[in-house]
Amino acid sequence: MSRLPGWLARLGEGLSRMGERLDERRAEAEREDPLGPSYESEAGREDTTAPAPHEHATTPAPERPAGADTGAGTATPVPTAAPGAPVPGADDKDGTGRSVPAPPSYAPAVAARPDPAAAIPWGMRVAAEASWRLLVFAGTLWVLMKVISSVQLVVLAFVAALLVTALLQPTVARLRTMGLPRGLATAVTAVSGFVVMGLVGWFVVWQVMDNIDNLSDQVKDGIEELKRGLLNSPFHVTEQQINAIAKNLSDSVGANAEQITQVGLQGVTVVVETLTGILLAMFSTLFLLYDGKKVWEWTLKLVPAQARPGVAGAGPRAWRTLTAYVRGTVLVALIDAVFIGLGLYFLDVPMAVPLAVFIFLFAFIPLVGAVISGALAVVVALVTNGLFTALMVLVVVLAVQQIEGHVLQPFILGRAVRVHPLAVVLAVAAGGLTAGIGGAVVAVPLVAVSNTVVGYLRAYSTEQALRSTPEPRGATAFAVAPTPAPGSGADKGEKHT
Repeated sequence: MSRLPGWLARLGEGLSRMGERLDERRAEAEREDPLGPSYESEAGREDTTAPAPHEHATTPAPERPAGADTGAGTATPVPTAAPGAPVPGADDKDGTGRSVPAPPSYAPAVAARPDPAAAIPWGMRVAAEASWRLLVFAGTLWVLMKVISSVQLVVLAFVAALLVTALLQPTVARLRTMGLPRGLATAVTAVSGFVVMGLVGWFVVWQVMDNIDNLSDQVKDGIEELKRGLLNSPFHVTEQQINAIAKNLSDSVGANAEQITQVGLQGVTVVVETLTGILLAMFSTLFLLYDGKKVWEWTLKLVPAQARPGVAGAGPRAWRTLTAYVRGTVLVALIDAVFIGLGLYFLDVPMAVPLAVFIFLFAFIPLVGAVISGALAVVVALVTNGLFTALMVLVVVLAVQQIEGHVLQPFILGRAVRVHPLAVVLAVAAGGLTAGIGGAVVAVPLVAVSNTVVGYLRAYSTEQALRSTPEPRGATAFAVAPTPAPGSGADKGEKHT
C-alpha cells in the first residue's frame, strides 16, 4: 500500500510528458500545413498509408525568370504534399477550404435517375390527361345541369320560345319583304300565331267537355261488353273473380284517397307553373321575333375573341337547322293528325277531333309520342266500339306511322336534320328523365343543332389550320403536288408526251 502513491506519480509524469510532445507536434504541423489538424485526422482515416503532415518531403521549386523575384535572388523550396494528402488550393467543394476526394475506382457506377414524366409509359400519360379532362368536363356538366334544374321553368319556357320563333320567323321575313315595318310584321305574326294556338286548345277542351258524358256511358258499356267477353272466353274466368278484381280496385282507390287528393293539389301547382311558363314563352317569342339579331350579336360578345369567328359562322347554320326541324316536324305532325283523325271519324270512334289534336301534339316527341298517342286512340276505340274497331284503329295508326317514318320525314326534313335513331332514342330518354315531357320535346332539336355546330366548327378549324400552313416552295412544292389518278386525262397526256 505504501508503493501505490509513487506509481501513480510516475504515471502522471509520463502522461504529462506525452501531452507536451503531442502539443509540440501539433503546433509544428500547424506551421507546416495551413489546413489544420482537423483535416489531418480525416485524411489519416481515409488513407492510413499517408505520412504525417510534418513528414512531408520538400522539392525545389522551379527557377523563376530574372526580375521576377520580389525577395531573395534564389528559389526557395516549396512544400509539396505527398500522394493521397490534401493539396492546398484544390477545388473547394464544401465551402470550408477542403476538397472532396474522388470515389475509389472499385466503386460501382450509379446510373442517373430519369425524369419522372419520362419514366411513366406514354399510354398511361395520355390516359391520365384524358381522365382529368373528362372529370373536369363531367363536373362542369353536372353543375350546369344542377343550375338548369333549379330554373327549369325558365329554361323550358325560353326553349319553347325558340321553337315557336323558328316556326314564325319566316312569316315575319315574308311580311317585311312585302313592305310592312318590323314592329308591325312582328305583332301581326305573333298575335296570329298565339290566337291560332289558343283556338286549338279551346277547341280540344270544348270537344272533351261536350263528349265527356257520352264517353262515360260508352266506357261503361265497353266494360260490360269486355266482362261478357271474358266470361265467354276459353280462359274460364268466373264472375266472382271479375267482381273480386273490381272490389280490389275500388278498395285501392279508397285507401289512396289522401294521396289522390295530394296529387290533385300538385296538379293545381302544375297548372299555375304551366300558365307562368306559357306567359314567359309568349314574351320571349315576341322579343326574339323583333330583336333576334341584336340578341345574337350581344351573345357573340360573351364569346372569347379567338373563338368568335367560328361561333359567328356556326350560329346561322344552327338556326337554319332548328327552323328546318320545327317546320318539318309541324308538317309531319299535321299530316299524321289529319289522316289518323279521318280514320277515327270514319270508324265512328268518339272524340275523333280531340284525339287527332293529341296525335298532333305528341308527334313533337319522336318515337315515344307516336306510340303513346296511337295507344290512346286504340284504347278509346276498344272501350267504346269493341275489339274489331280497336284492331282497325291500330291498323290505321301503324299504316300512317310507317308512311311517316319511311316517306314523309326523309322527304320533308331531308338532310337538314341528320340524327341517328340511336341518338334520338337516347336523347329522348335523357330529356324525359331530366325535365319530363318538356325535356323529351326539346331533346332531339338540341341534338340536331349540336350536330350541326360541331360539324361546322370541325370543318372551320381544319380550314384555319390549312390556311396557317406556309405554302411549299421549289422541290417541296413539286413533291406535294397532287398526282393524277391512273387513267385520268392528265395521266394520259403525260404518257403521250
